Amino acid sequence: MTRRRAALIGAGHTKFGVLPDGPRALLRQAVDGAVASVDRGVERSAIGEAFLGTLGFAGWQLGNASAVLAEEARLPGVPVTRVENACASAGFALRSGVQAIESGARDVVLVVGLEKMNDAPSTRRRYWLGVSGDTEWERMAGLTFAGVYGLMASAYLTEHHADPDALAEVAVKNHENALANPNAHLRKRITREEAKASPLVADPLRLFDCCPVSDGAAALLLAGEEVAKRFTDTPVLIEGTGAGSDALALQDRASLTKLAATRRAADEAFRRSGTERRSVDLLEVHDCFTIAELLALEDLGFAPAGEAAALELSGATRIGGALPVNPDGGLKAKGHPIGATGASQAYEAFRQLRGEAGSRQVKGARRALTHNVGGSGASATVTLFAAV
Repeated sequence: MTRRRAALIGAGHTKFGVLPDGPRALLRQAVDGAVASVDRGVERSAIGEAFLGTLGFAGWQLGNASAVLAEEARLPGVPVTRVENACASAGFALRSGVQAIESGARDVVLVVGLEKMNDAPSTRRRYWLGVSGDTEWERMAGLTFAGVYGLMASAYLTEHHADPDALAEVAVKNHENALANPNAHLRKRITREEAKASPLVADPLRLFDCCPVSDGAAALLLAGEEVAKRFTDTPVLIEGTGAGSDALALQDRASLTKLAATRRAADEAFRRSGTERRSVDLLEVHDCFTIAELLALEDLGFAPAGEAAALELSGATRIGGALPVNPDGGLKAKGHPIGATGASQAYEAFRQLRGEAGSRQVKGARRALTHNVGGSGASATVTLFAAV
């Protein structure tokens, strides 16, 4: 029996950054943008279900935020499910939307990711940035997420005798890419020397190794493959999704330099899609810290263990290289509104595979992969997209 596939028919995206708009306004902007992007239009009455990915940063509407999405999307009565898996919330929300389509339960589904992070004072932001990690051993002992990824980076550089310049190269590349993204938080060119000289945050990670604290939202409209052609001649197929989990705390994992959740998610996505890694033209990976991009390349199966650093330094991951990574600037420069990131990655895949990415367009892109991680790697999703 042939599996029914889901397709993206529209996508909307707010600016990422320190924004004056509140969560409700961000939801409206993203959803209205997604609806407006559908080539032949879509009536909101056609949307059968919605999923909202959000952490509820700083305590904003911790309970029943799904009702707020229904209100602001003008979808009275439509069932909405809130999905929370830390920074992977929207990735898991997208997976839920895909499953609703694949099962035949719905023909058209809305998926939204949202986070408003800059309303809270800095002390409260620091607290909330740690709630997605281990509380008993990591957060209560004072270990921040920068500290967690600093440990991972130290282990990686030591274990593989890798060139630390690769971390700076990730930052430089992603800042360069963000210059061509009007929605990006940090549209600022930097040099490798500036990255290496920036203030130390958590050895060996420096300021330019860390993503910013961002506000923003992104929205996706999904339809069954056979339904999608009613709305557009250029839908983007979702060929496969995968998800995985791992221990919450670093000390309970088998390795500091491999994310088992990502590996499980990638294997499932490729198995379900029936495609091979060599067919992928671009990657959107979860680079909350520069070391995370190196780990992602290896965990996703695009570089052998210890060789991601050399791959980055070779220029292969730049736009125009053999394997462009994060052409929108990634979390590192585009920004990281926690619950919105997974939907933002899918937005970029949608634009790239329709040839609508402007000066950051990856030439001839036909297949894309998105990779969304929760916390320091305790949960992950991988999604494969293809142009029709």
